[in-house]
Amino acid sequence: MSLADRPWPQIVPGGTVLVPLGSTEQHGPHLPLDVDTVIATAVADELAPLTGASVAPAVPVGASGEHQSFPGTISIGTDALTALVVELGRSLTTWASRVVFVNGHGGNVEGVEAAVRTLRAEGRDVAWVPCQVPYADPHAGLTETSLMLHLDPERVRLKQAVAGNTRPLRELLAAMRAGGVEAASANGVLGDPTGATAEIGKRILTEMVFAAYDRIQIGAMAR
Repeated sequence: MSLADRPWPQIVPGGTVLVPLGSTEQHGPHLPLDVDTVIATAVADELAPLTGASVAPAVPVGASGEHQSFPGTISIGTDALTALVVELGRSLTTWASRVVFVNGHGGNVEGVEAAVRTLRAEGRDVAWVPCQVPYADPHAGLTETSLMLHLDPERVRLKQAVAGNTRPLRELLAAMRAGGVEAASANGVLGDPTGATAEIGKRILTEMVFAAYDRIQIGAMAR
């Protein structure tokens, strides 16, 4: 299902292309910088056989300004992300009939929504779906740590996994808007990764995939 693995004569015009959107940003002292990209790619890869879609190469950077005070973070900002997603959509729809962006980073939402509005106004069949479950903790906590233990366990440093700020996200937003994630959590974790397991991660991934699948099937994709 991977576009990148095929020579061009094997690409059949039409059909759906899934584009994973991730980020390169801190995920606490125990997780690698590409967590969101890994998760978005995994969701897209699981969705592909369910929908008959192909999977484009992931976009590994996004709008991550809230994490910029942590070394390693790479952010292109909302405006640049919007422009990138618009151009990807325009390019892909010259030969694909439908494009769905599979977004793994919350900071990308504003840019992705703006890009999809532009593309749909141009008459293109483009939408996006999130990688989410309703009970997820905000960042680098139990949810993402469990997913990474399932998807790429050798890159999880469990000995360094400690709780960050566990207050509800709504109580942290004011501080984060003023000073980024660092203002709310010195170690970059919003949640508690202790207790994370691969089994929990497998269940969460399945729930993410079928939530996205349901959006696609009923035509209620996030726009």
